Amino acid sequence: MLPAKYSSVIVFFTTFWFYATLTHGSGFSHSTILDPHGKYNLKWRFDRRTITFEIEVETRGYIGFGLSPNGAMASSDIVIGGVTDGTPYLQDYFADANRKVHRDVQQNYRLQYGSENSTHTVLAFSRHLLTCDTSDKDITESTVRVIWAYHSEDVGPSGPMYHGVNRGRKSMRLLDPGSKANISSEIDFFNLQNINVPVPFKDTTYWCQIFKIQEVQKKHHIIRIEPLIQRGHENLVHHILLYQCDSTLNESELKAGHECYHPNMPDSFLTCETIVFAWAIGGEGFTYPPHVGLSIGTSIDPVYVLMEVHYDNPAFQQGVVDSSGLRLFYTPELRQYDAGVIETGVWVSLYHMLPPGMQEYISEGHCTRECLQEMPSGVRVFAVLMHAHLAGRAIRTRHFRGQEELQPLSHDEEFDFNFQEFQLLKDERLLLPGDNLITECKYTTKDRQNMTWGGLTTRDEMCLSYLLYYPRVNLARCESLPEIIGQLKFIGVKEIQVPCTTWPFMIKSPKKYSNLSFTEAMDKYRWSKNRGKSFNEMVLQLPMNVRCSKWGQDEWSIQGTIVSPPEVKSEVKLPSMMCRSASEPHSGVVLLFTMCLTYSIVQTCLSL
Repeated sequence: MLPAKYSSVIVFFTTFWFYATLTHGSGFSHSTILDPHGKYNLKWRFDRRTITFEIEVETRGYIGFGLSPNGAMASSDIVIGGVTDGTPYLQDYFADANRKVHRDVQQNYRLQYGSENSTHTVLAFSRHLLTCDTSDKDITESTVRVIWAYHSEDVGPSGPMYHGVNRGRKSMRLLDPGSKANISSEIDFFNLQNINVPVPFKDTTYWCQIFKIQEVQKKHHIIRIEPLIQRGHENLVHHILLYQCDSTLNESELKAGHECYHPNMPDSFLTCETIVFAWAIGGEGFTYPPHVGLSIGTSIDPVYVLMEVHYDNPAFQQGVVDSSGLRLFYTPELRQYDAGVIETGVWVSLYHMLPPGMQEYISEGHCTRECLQEMPSGVRVFAVLMHAHLAGRAIRTRHFRGQEELQPLSHDEEFDFNFQEFQLLKDERLLLPGDNLITECKYTTKDRQNMTWGGLTTRDEMCLSYLLYYPRVNLARCESLPEIIGQLKFIGVKEIQVPCTTWPFMIKSPKKYSNLSFTEAMDKYRWSKNRGKSFNEMVLQLPMNVRCSKWGQDEWSIQGTIVSPPEVKSEVKLPSMMCRSASEPHSGVVLLFTMCLTYSIVQTCLSL
């Protein structure tokens, strides 16, 4: 055995080796490929204060990496680096509103290491999440628009050369806690996939197809679901929803698909009401936590499912044929709990309306205590997907207990229409009987001339949160709509035509709106920013029409009930982080300094 006095030295070098290993290529918790050809690879890890990136790119020139407010170059926070004659370099830059690149006076990105071989360059660097620098972009739990570029030449005396086509962008959540679960390559899977669907020549299409779930002899759990998007159709397929259908359907229903919400669609589509899963553009696969799975194979589990695919075709492409869908991984090794999904937010309807010309407009969809009271002992929410369309700018899923507000279930202050996925919560949240939820959506309609309506197209709007939770209870939807008469009174409507024989229904008086539909009357009203703001304040105080749905088509007794918004005595603000200046040491530097100090003490002790 070694003398006891050497044990401290062994501990020190073991710790130092472990730290050195983490800082040179391993120990990264997240990774992604930013370009379509696999040439630009990004890894990262983070703690409460700092984030560290490692970038590997197929080039021997410079590498550019940045954070953008909107995915464009203007007003971006940029770092550029490379390796010249074996020596790595890194510079902190920013782009002004005219896309001109400037070297940042405050250099907040710290080079960790860099290397180069005959084909690739590797750079690692770190920075504080909040830097106190107005030229930098804060890194928070919200969506971040990452921009990237590279060049075959290194940065010269006059600065970086133009990257040309070697550039791109990708939205992601850099501070996503991620799933710790690993899926074995031996796990079985089945696909729910459309085959050669002719995408119609119009901007928005919802396509539905009924599938039979994989037959199993006993209960199984689905533990991962991932999208199968046809190559080149990444911007065409906007979202995919999976609904449970009536189990009494027969095999004859498994025929060719049809447009959803169409007068001629098959009657069998109407039996598919309970949401099983949701995926939206930009999202990747979702892995359930190790103790939760989506049940198949029992009497209450789906036998038939309807897959709804939203095609977004604003360019009116012709002759497009699509074969996208979902892949579901399943196992007979059961988890402890069965997962469920609840759709909350604003009931999709024309009664959800946004005035034009608004820099900010807020909609709220309530999941009321009257609905959540039906849960016998509460449920635990472990992931949330927040959903809106093109006008959406921020979404929060707020949580209330009594008259006190708790921290939000989820929030995204930088919402991106092109990046919507389930957010795994850092900590599961207990949702108790009698709680309230509010899905709050912030929109901008400043460039629109007419009203924006709640609806299915991407120019219409939605405000929804899909909650993944356990244990599964008989609850599918928990939504609300602001009462319509109060909204019409705001523009001066006095009377509507009854009975209502048309949709949208018609206005009777005053004369200026007579024989107009309520949507035409709303568009005719002369909106201004002040009127829009007053309308928004009024709508948020209106009584709500509540929808509370069980599985299938059964509605609970409070369906259509008018209730008032909850009285809230205490609201919370989103948790904030303290910014840290560039002069403050990074956590890795502090750790290394502590190690060195410890080692010097050990040496002194050993010499005694």
